[in-house]
Amino acid sequence: MDYEGIVIRPPSEAGSLILQATFGCSHNKCTFCPTYKGSRFRIKDFDRLREEIDEMAGVGRWRRVFLADGDALIIPQKRLVRILDHLEDRMPWVERVGVYGNAKSVLRKSVDELKELRERKLGIVYLGLESGDPRVLEQVCKGSSVQDMIEAAGRVREAGILLSVTVLLGIAGKGRGREHAMATARVLSEMDPHYVGALTVMVVPGSPLFEKREAGEFVLPDAFEMLEELAVMIANTNVSDCYFTSNHASNYLPIRARLPLEREATVERIYEVIKKRDPSLLKPEFLRAL
Repeated sequence: MDYEGIVIRPPSEAGSLILQATFGCSHNKCTFCPTYKGSRFRIKDFDRLREEIDEMAGVGRWRRVFLADGDALIIPQKRLVRILDHLEDRMPWVERVGVYGNAKSVLRKSVDELKELRERKLGIVYLGLESGDPRVLEQVCKGSSVQDMIEAAGRVREAGILLSVTVLLGIAGKGRGREHAMATARVLSEMDPHYVGALTVMVVPGSPLFEKREAGEFVLPDAFEMLEELAVMIANTNVSDCYFTSNHASNYLPIRARLPLEREATVERIYEVIKKRDPSLLKPEFLRAL
């Protein structure tokens, strides 16, 4: 099986079979993301993907499959159903299929269409919120409004599919962290996801955000300021039952908490680290990665 370009996946899909159903990202305009810049988005030819599924069916028995790249949910419904049906035919032992989805791709599908995908083992959608602050979403060229995000989350949940939402610490820049954290907590509370993954923004050469920083238009908060964003976000997120993590390679402090049950203890732990301001308690910069 051949992969083309950069293939990314959520941390929770580390043990999954990664099938590259698309190349690149259908949006590909977010200022903080350098991953697919210069790459044209396209959907892999079905015959080619079918051959890869057939090949991997004879290699191992993965319990989970992740359809890459940046937004496989944008694949037209009939074509995506065909892919999932062939997966079931050749790998009936697979328990769950996951995809990245943005608000646009989710909202292009009805709840009934999402249910049709769920019946074919699409079990989780990873949705990048990044921020609940409309100003931040506009600045990073996210391409979707806060209301789009909330509506997309509602459709995924109504279809009975697990929803994992990603947020970005530090993306509002220095001095606006609290506003970003509070707004994001409000939106997360409305989305009520099953999982939240907090990443810490990294300003990468080749990204528009890097150019803004070089021009003095964006100043990155320091590590402890971003930890305060995390604490404020968790303290003000009111969800029914959510597993909240900051265990991505970009994060300074790994956190795993079941909300709302472990909210107070988690916030207290973060503030203890902030109060000490001891860099040795944080992940060193050379160990942080995308």
